[in-house]
Amino acid sequence: DDVLTLNGARVPKTGTARWIAASVKADGTAPITLTARRNGKKRTLTLYPVMGCSIPIALHATPIPNAFSTGDTIVIQSGILRVARTDADLAIVIGHELAHANLGHIRKKEENALIGEIGGAVIDGGLLLGGIYTGGTFAKHFEKAGARAYGIEFEREADYVGAYYAARAGYDISGAENLWRAFALEVPSSISLATDHPTSPARFVYMRKTIVEIEAKERRHLPLVPKPAAPRTPVAVAAGL
Repeated sequence: DDVLTLNGARVPKTGTARWIAASVKADGTAPITLTARRNGKKRTLTLYPVMGCSIPIALHATPIPNAFSTGDTIVIQSGILRVARTDADLAIVIGHELAHANLGHIRKKEENALIGEIGGAVIDGGLLLGGIYTGGTFAKHFEKAGARAYGIEFEREADYVGAYYAARAGYDISGAENLWRAFALEVPSSISLATDHPTSPARFVYMRKTIVEIEAKERRHLPLVPKPAAPRTPVAVAAGL
C-alpha cells in the first residue's frame, strides 16, 4: 500500500516513518483517518490506536538466572529460562521487570542513594572539622544503605503488580508461584538470604496470595486492578538521619 494522507495531511516522501510516528504520538488515541492506494485504487480507512508498552525486551545469552530493568529496557538473561519453564512463568518475570519500570523503582533507588550519600557526607564533614579524616567512608556506606532502602518492598510490589500484568495479558497464572520453588533450587542461597530481595519461600507465599486475589476478581468479573501501595516513610528517617 502507498499511504497518501493521514488525517487529511499529505504524507511526505522522505522521513515517512518518522513523520507518521510523530503524528500518531501527537494525537494519542484519537481516531486516525488514513488514505492509501493499493493496485491503483484509493481507499479510506479509520484506525483506532490503543496505548501499548514501548519498553524493548532484550535477551542476553548468559548462564546467570536473572532479569532486570534499566527503566527504559527490560533485560532477560537466558539462565532464567531454566527457572521460567512456561510462557506464563516468563510473563511473570517480564511483568515483574515492567512493574519496576512503571512504578519508578529505579529512580526512587537513585534518589534514596543520593539522600544517603548526602547524609553520610554531612557526618564525614563534621568529623573532618574535629580533625578526623574519614576519606568519605560514611558517604559511601550511607549511599549503599540508601540504595538498599525499601529494596525488599520494591521487589514485593513488583511481584504483585507484575502478576496482574501477566493475568491482564491473558496468561493462565495459576500455579505461577512455583516459579519461586524452581528459583530456590537454582539459587539455594535465596531460601534463607534476604538482602535487597525477599527470600524465595516468602515470595512463593506472597505470590500464592496474589494469585488467589486475582482469581477471585476474575470469578466475580471485577477489573484486574492491583491495590495501591501504602505510603512509605522517607528514607532519611529510616536511615536515622
